[in-house]
Formats: sequence, structure tokens, C-alpha cells
Amino acid sequence: MSKKGKVYLVGAGPGDPELITVKGKRLLGRAEVVVYDYLANKKLLAHVPPTAVLIYAGKKGGSTHTHSQTEINQMLVDHALGGKTVVRLKGGDPFIFGRGGEEIEELSAHGVPFEVVPGVTSASAAATYAGVPITHRAFTSSVAFITGHEDPNKKESRIAWDKLATGVGTLVFYMGIKNLPNIVANLIKHGRDPQTPVAVVRWASTPEQRSVVGTLASISEVVRQAGITPPALVVVGEVVSLREVINWYEKRPLFGKKILVTRSREQASELVQSLEDLGADCLEGSTIALAEPPDWAPLDQALDKIATYNWLLFTSPNAVNFFFKRLAALGLDSRRLHGPQIAVVGTATAEALQNYGIKADLLPARFTAEGLAEALLAQGVSGRKILLPRALKAREVLPESLRAAGAEVDIAPVYQNTRPPMADEIRQALERQEVDLITFTSSSTASNLFALLNWPAEELARRLAGVKIAAIGPITAATVEKAGLKVDIQPETHTIPEMVSAIAAYYL
Repeated sequence: MSKKGKVYLVGAGPGDPELITVKGKRLLGRAEVVVYDYLANKKLLAHVPPTAVLIYAGKKGGSTHTHSQTEINQMLVDHALGGKTVVRLKGGDPFIFGRGGEEIEELSAHGVPFEVVPGVTSASAAATYAGVPITHRAFTSSVAFITGHEDPNKKESRIAWDKLATGVGTLVFYMGIKNLPNIVANLIKHGRDPQTPVAVVRWASTPEQRSVVGTLASISEVVRQAGITPPALVVVGEVVSLREVINWYEKRPLFGKKILVTRSREQASELVQSLEDLGADCLEGSTIALAEPPDWAPLDQALDKIATYNWLLFTSPNAVNFFFKRLAALGLDSRRLHGPQIAVVGTATAEALQNYGIKADLLPARFTAEGLAEALLAQGVSGRKILLPRALKAREVLPESLRAAGAEVDIAPVYQNTRPPMADEIRQALERQEVDLITFTSSSTASNLFALLNWPAEELARRLAGVKIAAIGPITAATVEKAGLKVDIQPETHTIPEMVSAIAAYYL
């Protein structure tokens, strides 16, 4: 007997990928097939195994559907009967205007096992992220969720406007933009005060969120003038007046700013998360990829005589991580490093080292290669033997300074920077001048971006004229300026947290 699969209807939440439930995220990690909607954030697909089949079944208002509801139902049945674990990823909550009930009925009719995982519904998220509590003791203790787009095959509306208009304190309409004038007219006709506050929230909980406020009498014109289009929700009620006090999401310092992060994919998460926590919409466009060096022999030979070195120097977290990766591959661990003292270029590198249970002996006052050289020279390096695991290609200022002072320096490449191809969406965003800020965390991130764009100097300056640039330190800034561009933001301390703080301060 063939194995029967199972379908999980998972609520993806309102847009922010972090608002998915813990269970929903866990099920994505087990999925063999994922059928996802237009309103489900595509960042959630990062949790899906690379072997899974991804099927886009988006339904976007005003355009042709990728698949009909009947086709979607059949897909779920077919994949499950084929023995697959299927996740049906739906925006918001599957059972609140998500047609989840229809899909479950079809699964049940074919004897397909299923589970439903609730999600944060767009109504509560839109109100919360717009600074509107949908219930409040001083205003109302009742709320209703209503579709603004009923089944077009219905002969007449099933909405009891006469009861709804004055019988419920807060009204939240899903998919109501197209029919907003009709909604407003029905509410006023059946007794709702034309001066009742109304909020319309587009793309709630995402960096693209946009909110407008008016009254029943004015909101249709406000929405028209603002150019608000679906997907958006309409919140009607006195609680909307609290937005002036409670609006928090749209007041974050980087809200509405599109920031290009050029850091390597392996390292981008900390920077991206910090910027997004402050409201930024981050584009991840890695201009560096990390790989093992072409030859491990220099490091392997150095490790055989590690006790003969006086100093072991690390100039980046990457060097630390690749060094210890090689150590583990050789069946060794940190006990091997009992001979030399260890110096690091800055706090991020020190933290990376600490992850392997080792505390650095020397941390310079200035987090640059020059600063590390100064700190070592102050200790005296004449006649000292120094091992420097680093990138295959790197600036020579550190080894040259130490050798000039009489040190013997062995360089052992532990990783190399390669240049990945540029994603079309990154180039297009820059060409359309949609990017507000570019972050550079090393000279290589800057030089590689310019090389990938391959624009002549005049065109580069013209296309990036309105784009602000943040550089982590003076060496990176010099690379940017050499390309004819201006650095707008540079932290005093050359770390990612300080860089994020400097960016936030710039926009405050």
C-alpha cells in the first residue's frame, strides 16, 4: 500500500515573516511541497528544504489568477495522495477570508489527512501596526470582520448593513478598496455618523506599509488622492482616533527607507535584522561570497609548528571561522593553540574567537589593520614570529609594518573572497533609483559592487546621486571615494552595531 501524505494549511501571518507561528515555521522545514499565495511573504520560503517543490498559487486583485481555486484544491489532493507532506501557505489566517474551509472540504472528500495552523490575521495586524487598538474600554468592546468583496456570483449581499452600521463598535473590512464608496454609503445610509474616523492600511506589517486616515464622509477621496491600492484593510470606528498617540510602527527611524546590504550572505543577517528592526526595507545583494582557499598547505604547515609562534593574528570574523573549520577538519581543536598569544583587529573578531572558547590577548584601540599594527609595535615585535591567517587577497599594511619592525610574519590564506553574479532585482532597483542607502562593510563589498554594475564613472555618479552611502570605516570609505562617490555615514567605532546606530542617527 502506497504511503498517503498529509496537507497542512498554515497561516503565514499578515506580511512580516517573523509573525508566522513557531509551528508554522517548523512545518515549513519539513515540507516536500509548498503551495503559497501572493500575500504570503516569500522570505518564509527560506525555511523550506532546498529539495521541496514550490508552487506559486497567487491571487492578486485586478489580475488573472495563476491557478483557479479548483486547480489549487486538486493540486493539494494530488500531491498528498502521491505521498507528499504538503504545506499550503496562506496569507493571514486560513479560516478568515482565506478560503481555507473550501480547501479542507475538498481534502476531506478525498480522504486526505490534514491539519490547520492558525495565523495572525491581517485585521488585527493592520490595526496594531497602524497604531489602532481595535477594542478599547473607553471606546468599544465589540469588533466585526467583514469582507469588502463578496462572492460575485451572489444575487444579493449577505451583509446586514442595517444591523452592522450601528450594532458593532469597530468594523474591519478585508479587500474593501474597490468597493470602498459602496461600503461607506451603506454605513452612512444605515445610521453610522459620517464623521466616524476611518483608517485604511496597505501592506500591513511590511516595510511597504502605508496608512491614511479620514472619516466616513472623506475616506474615499483620501484614498483616491493618496493612490492607495490593494492589498489594504479598512478600519472604521472611534478607536482610529487613538492612532495619533499609539502609532509606533511608522515612526521608527528607518521606516520607508530601502537599504541595499552588500555584505556576504553568510554575514548579512545581523546587519539586515538590525536595520529591519528600525523599520528599513532591506535588499540583500551580496557582492562577496566566501570560499575555502585553493591550498591549505601554508596553514597546515604552520599548525604543525604552532608552538614556535609568539603571536597569532586574526583580522576578521571570517578568518576566525575558516581557521577553526580547518582545525576541526584536521581533527584538532583550540587546545592546539597553547603556544602563541592571540590578537584581534576589533570587537566583532574578538566575539567570533570567543565562540570557540578563546579570549583575545590583545584588542587595539582602533579597529583597523593600522590600529592592530600600532598596538603590536607598542609591545615590541623585533625577532618575534607571527602567524597571520587571512583572506587570500588582502591589504599588506599589517604584515609590512610588522616586518619593517623586525618581525617574521607567515601569511596563511584561510579563505578567499569571490564575486557572485548580481541579482537582477538589485540592478533594477538601482537603475530605477528605488534605493535610499547602500551599506559597505569592507572595501571589497564596495569595489565588487562597482565592478558588477560596470557603469562608467560618470554614469555611476549620476545613477547613485540621490543614494546615501554608509561605510564601516576609513579604509572602506576611501574605496568609495576613489570611485567618485561621497560617504555620508561612517561610525566612529568600526563595528556593525555602531554602523547601525550611525545610520539611525543620520535619519532622525
